[in-house]
Amino acid sequence: MKTRIKWVEGVTFMGETSSGHAIIMDGAADHGGRNLGPRPMEMLLLGLGGCTSFDVLMILKKSRQAVDDCVVEINVERAENEPKVFTHIHVHFIISGKNLKEKQVERAVSLSAEKYCSASIMLSKTADITHDFEIIETSLK
Repeated sequence: MKTRIKWVEGVTFMGETSSGHAIIMDGAADHGGRNLGPRPMEMLLLGLGGCTSFDVLMILKKSRQAVDDCVVEINVERAENEPKVFTHIHVHFIISGKNLKEKQVERAVSLSAEKYCSASIMLSKTADITHDFEIIETSLK
């Protein structure tokens, strides 16, 4: 895996991935940013959310759970002083589907957090990470 980050101007950067995608990142306005894209630290959280969502959905699919939707909300606390690392991360899953089994959802979230999600496991080296979930009963389309 490889990425390339190119400075555009000011505090704006273009990130390019080895899979051929590009994204603009921009710094905060108080550092000269113009709100042209997400902040680099927000990108870390997006990566965490995508990684753990992928795991949870794959695990639930393998356990034959009828998932209709999956939303992950992540809230963080950061250190007050430089480096302003994440000190606490809370990951909240909202899983919707028909006849979802709470034990299966709990297992999927735990397996992602403890075994499969590389992003979560890396970030847990500097931050306390907690997880919870809620299940919303729906009738699949």
